[in-house]
Amino acid sequence: MPTRSYRPTSAGRRFQTVIVDPSLSQTGPEPSLTEALRKSGGRNAHGHVTARHRGGGARRRYRVIDFRRNKDGVPATVSSLEYDPNRSANLALLSYADGEKRYILAPVGLAVGDVVLSGEGADVRPGNSMALRSIPAGSMVHNIELKPGRGGQMVRTAGASAQLLATDGERATLKLPSGEVRLVRLECRATVGQVGNTDHGNVSTGKAGRSRHLGKRPRVRGVAMNPIDHPLGGGEGRSSGGRHPCTPWGIPTKGYRTRKKKNSDRVILKRRK
Repeated sequence: MPTRSYRPTSAGRRFQTVIVDPSLSQTGPEPSLTEALRKSGGRNAHGHVTARHRGGGARRRYRVIDFRRNKDGVPATVSSLEYDPNRSANLALLSYADGEKRYILAPVGLAVGDVVLSGEGADVRPGNSMALRSIPAGSMVHNIELKPGRGGQMVRTAGASAQLLATDGERATLKLPSGEVRLVRLECRATVGQVGNTDHGNVSTGKAGRSRHLGKRPRVRGVAMNPIDHPLGGGEGRSSGGRHPCTPWGIPTKGYRTRKKKNSDRVILKRRK
């Protein structure tokens, strides 16, 4: 999937790049697998902004994705590969032998016409889903469950993959993309392969309007504000802040541990930091 650049006919076009993938479908999504998607603007149920710099953006419909992959023993053919505006990864539309259709995350190497399978009898091939106990050590996996039957929660972004290091007793040892090494129960399912759309991180937005289409509002640097608005604000001329980076409410933002002790601490063998 090469990235395409444009002639600098304007300031916004000069550094803009897009991904060109001829394998993606040019038609709309499967109507039966879409739902309405309302925007929150970063506000909670009380109307207070809890996630800043969000709002606006193009209208979207949510694609219902099968993260559980619990349709065992029924082969499915890849009908099309599609773009999903709600995530960085692309989707694959599966048509099962019994007539049902489902979306899954499209891994690297999956093409239209391929047959995928889930369950104990599935081969270790990209797109097939099975329990971790059935996957050999050293394999690359994605869409990993944390609890059996809940559905994949880890390693779902474009180009991501985790490595199955070993299986011992009732748990498997996984090395996540962040560098963290943790234990996961062998009953948990994972999908073989690496998530597709690996060039997603190489895309240059090129202009502010493109970020607004994605629902991202402008971010103002703290050192550009007044002292009343931010701890880093003020100063004669341009200043570097004079203290460690922090939020508008004075909470450190780099290297400051905010994670509280959780029950999952015992299954993390190596921190990502």
